[in-house]
Amino acid sequence: MKVKETAKKPYGICPASMTIWNADQTYNKKGMEKYLTWLLDNGAQSISICGSTGENVAMNMEEQREIIGHVASFLNGQVPLICGTGRYDTLNTIKMSKYAQDCGADGVMVILPYYLNPHKKAVMQHFRDIRAALDIRMMIYNNPWFAGYEMTVPEIEELVNDGTIQDIKAAHGDPNRVHELKFHLGDKLNVFYGHDYCALEGLLVGADGWLSGFPAVLPKQCRALLDAAQAGDIQGAIKAQNNIQPYIDYFFHDKVDGVPHWQEICKYTLQAQGLDFAGLPRKPLGELDEANKKKIEKLLADMD
Repeated sequence: MKVKETAKKPYGICPASMTIWNADQTYNKKGMEKYLTWLLDNGAQSISICGSTGENVAMNMEEQREIIGHVASFLNGQVPLICGTGRYDTLNTIKMSKYAQDCGADGVMVILPYYLNPHKKAVMQHFRDIRAALDIRMMIYNNPWFAGYEMTVPEIEELVNDGTIQDIKAAHGDPNRVHELKFHLGDKLNVFYGHDYCALEGLLVGADGWLSGFPAVLPKQCRALLDAAQAGDIQGAIKAQNNIQPYIDYFFHDKVDGVPHWQEICKYTLQAQGLDFAGLPRKPLGELDEANKKKIEKLLADMD
């Protein structure tokens, strides 16, 4: 099925937007609207919702539909909107994807079927079945950390050439994933670097954008990095990367027995920038301890 021309191509800084919850863990519509406005005001060029950073695994399908419908209505076509719709099973992934399409989303982001670790033949058919039901863009969320495996470049190439997918979030972290995809597929595939620590390298080897958690909490700093890299300003890009490197070091390495969790760090990073309504992740995760709050506040104060 051909993708309709009105489906806007996502590009640039595309935050994997967090979901804003009330204190009772219900969906906070007004808080979400303030957060999305903040993202756009600080450099976001596209928006992704209901992905991993958005805690899609903590939602039931009714809640996910509520969030997709609300955000699509609020944004009202201002920027490309990509909605995470992937579930393990094809049937419910199609249902959620069609709902996103009906709400006006430009595309869906579909993680590889997870948990039961299906064989690749089944996975390829999963994506083709979803494509047959849609006429908006489809992004494959190639995330081995959360799915347990990833699709290879030849497998991606096959799905691109038969018209199944138009976009990819390359979430492994290794920028060579971006390099290989752009080398073999070029402009036939819209490639997003999909992790947080090597965006400089991913962008310099040709990523069309950056879709991950950092753009959702540090949009201004991430936009500076992307703009410099895409302009060919290597020294400017390195400076922008170095600006966030202490935060990267903290985010990935400063832990004791896995504490703090990255979701907890992200939520407090928003709060520390004045988004008091950002709240906490849904349980079982929760609030940072005071020592880690102070570390984040110091990192942000030292950042341009």
